[in-house]
Amino acid sequence: MPLGAHPGPSPQLRELKQTIRRLLGLDDDTAVVVRQLACTEPGCPPLETVIAVLPMNGRARRWTLHTTAEEITEDDLRAALLAAPPEGA
Repeated sequence: MPLGAHPGPSPQLRELKQTIRRLLGLDDDTAVVVRQLACTEPGCPPLETVIAVLPMNGRARRWTLHTTAEEITEDDLRAALLAAPPEGA
């Protein structure tokens, strides 16, 4: 890999982003960021998945799922995105 080059997102993360866009009815101007982060809270799994939706105009929204991106199903996303209010909203 050339110096300074970064590998693209994994197919799983791309699929999660597409599903998030579809479930929330987002336009192409709204950024969707999905990151896996180490969780340091007691009882938390080693990795958690953080989803951020950043519209051009409007308030950013964020959700945390206490599981790895590979384990998230569409039903998990639907429950998290549509049933629970986003963090920071």
